[in-house]
Amino acid sequence: MSVVVVGYVPNPRGRAALEHAVAEAHRRDALLVVVNSSRGDALVDEEFLRGDQLRALHDELAASGLRTEVRQPVRGRDVAEELSAVCTETGAELLVIGLKRRSAVGKLLMGSAAQRILLDVECPVLGVKSPPREG
Repeated sequence: MSVVVVGYVPNPRGRAALEHAVAEAHRRDALLVVVNSSRGDALVDEEFLRGDQLRALHDELAASGLRTEVRQPVRGRDVAEELSAVCTETGAELLVIGLKRRSAVGKLLMGSAAQRILLDVECPVLGVKSPPREG
C-alpha cells in the first residue's frame, strides 16, 4: 500500500502542506497519514489539535474520500524525529512539509527543523510554502 505522510500544524503553512498532501495521496491512491505532534505539554501547545480543531480535521479528511489516519504523538521528540519515525514505520513514499517564508538573509539558512527532516527522512520530501499574503 502506498503511503503519503504530512506534518500538519494549524497555520497557513500547515494548510498548504495538507492541501498538497491530499492531492498527492489522490494521485497515488495512497493512505494519507497526518502527523500533528507536540514537543512537550500538549495541553498548552497551540499547534497541537484538540476539540473542535481536531473534529474539523477529521471531517475534512473524511470529505476528501481518501483513506486517512491522524497521529498525535506526545512523546516530546522534536518534529524531525517524529516525522522520520512515522515515515519509517509506514514505509512512506512521500513526506509533505510546510516551509516558512523567509527574508533575503533568512533564505541563506534553512530552518533547523526543515534541514533535519531533509537529512534524516529516507523518502522523498515535498516542501511547500503557503500562498503569499494579500494586500
